[in-house]
Amino acid sequence: MSQPRKSFFARSSAAAVAAGILLSRLLGLVRESVFAYFFGNSDVADALRAALRIPNLLQNLFGEGVLSASFIPVYARLRAKEEHEDASQLAEAVFAVLCLAVSVFTLVGILATPLLIHLIAPGFHGAKREFTIQLVRIVFPGAALLVLSAWCLGILNSHRKFFLSYVAPVVWNLTMIAAYFWRGSRVPQARLAIIIAIASVIGSLGTFLVQLPAVLGFLRPLKLHFKLAGSHLHSVIKNFFPVFISRGVVQISAYVDFMLASYLSTGAVSALSYAQTINSLPVSLFGMAISAAELPAMSSILGTHDEIAAVLRQRLAAGLQNIAYFVIPSAVGFVILGDVIVSTIYRSGHFTAADVTYVWSVLAGSGVGLLASTSGRLYSSAFYSMHDTRTPLRFAILRVALTIALGYFCALHLPRRLHIDQHWGVAGLTLSAGVAGWIEFSLLRHALHARIGVVPSSAKRTVLLWATAIFAAAIAFGAKHIIPLHRPRLLGPCVLIIFAAAYFLASTLLHISAPGGIGKLQRRFRKSA
Repeated sequence: MSQPRKSFFARSSAAAVAAGILLSRLLGLVRESVFAYFFGNSDVADALRAALRIPNLLQNLFGEGVLSASFIPVYARLRAKEEHEDASQLAEAVFAVLCLAVSVFTLVGILATPLLIHLIAPGFHGAKREFTIQLVRIVFPGAALLVLSAWCLGILNSHRKFFLSYVAPVVWNLTMIAAYFWRGSRVPQARLAIIIAIASVIGSLGTFLVQLPAVLGFLRPLKLHFKLAGSHLHSVIKNFFPVFISRGVVQISAYVDFMLASYLSTGAVSALSYAQTINSLPVSLFGMAISAAELPAMSSILGTHDEIAAVLRQRLAAGLQNIAYFVIPSAVGFVILGDVIVSTIYRSGHFTAADVTYVWSVLAGSGVGLLASTSGRLYSSAFYSMHDTRTPLRFAILRVALTIALGYFCALHLPRRLHIDQHWGVAGLTLSAGVAGWIEFSLLRHALHARIGVVPSSAKRTVLLWATAIFAAAIAFGAKHIIPLHRPRLLGPCVLIIFAAAYFLASTLLHISAPGGIGKLQRRFRKSA
């Protein structure tokens, strides 16, 4: 059996992914902060938010998640067997197929934009709808470039070159930020939105080009061909469509949320986007980082069924513990300290104190399912490594159906029954998604345990983590009312540092082990104490 070199390489791979994501997400938060400064929760903000959903749609349907799940297991397995020529031909064929597919999709999308608006934001009317159509047509070509960028990510990840692929979106964020500072204070909001849409396309091109030289180093000379008769490409395509549908139904869920939000008051779409940007940080840093690093490693395991299952259980147990240590305090922070987090990032310019409270309510709802969504990614990666894409698909469809049904009730009907303002219904969208996420996670875990055996877990450790996080958040909440600072961007970091320090100290004293460098700090602290 091929044993994974877990001790060093697993940690370094996850750390490389996390480092790349962290840099990209931090700049993304800067970009979002600048967005909030110039647009607030205005109609123009809603239009630009809706338009920028298009690149996300095409990237998610054809890009990172789908391509990783369908391409990396086959490509990594070929490399593990040292069939390097077949692996290179597979990568080239996938690139050719992607170029053709996204070109057709982009052309059709530009022509059919007015129809797409009915799906994206049916609640938009008049000038707001027409302006959204204009912005969507501008950003569509950038979506195709992001899909090709995701192909680069698949190649680099399979070769264990994680950092570059996940730090590449820094180029996209820097391009957008530069556009804000170039023209933001000189033009009206509508004109600025058009400039930002153009900048998104330029940034997408940069994201692809910055990865291309490293990819060509593995595939030089790159040849475009359609050897569809190859069994390996057939395997990728066979895996692709279930994952494509799975991601598609998840995207349907996200778009239903935006569609329902478009029927609420002005600013609901923007508030949902602001909250999702913050929510995506722990999901990406901890769920995606660990899952992305584990997928090629799990796909490369060779041996009998029992041998592979034993290694998978070991890797999953370690990965789930690492995710829980970071995600549980993130979820607690969203609920108890959400106003501090939102104020620190967004409170300036057109983004008011009322907007802070509004986005906090949405963020608190997303905290309910945060642990489930991040842990579920790792379970899905285990299924993908075994070339089983259909099981995650079935559970994704069920989750989406629940999310839509619960979201419709919580967003449009529950506020009236509770006799509160309708615009608070947007918080019900994230809350319902969290409930559905826990159901999906439970089904994934049960199905995987039936395949490979029960993954070891510690209920005591999980309970202690929740208690520790709540204790730390309570200390930080009290500090918020004591610290004599009134500017949100000065008060916020102080409160969040106190929260992180209290969580670290409490978990260390309770002997709750942390992964990586945090664990080393814990051991040093215990020795010095």
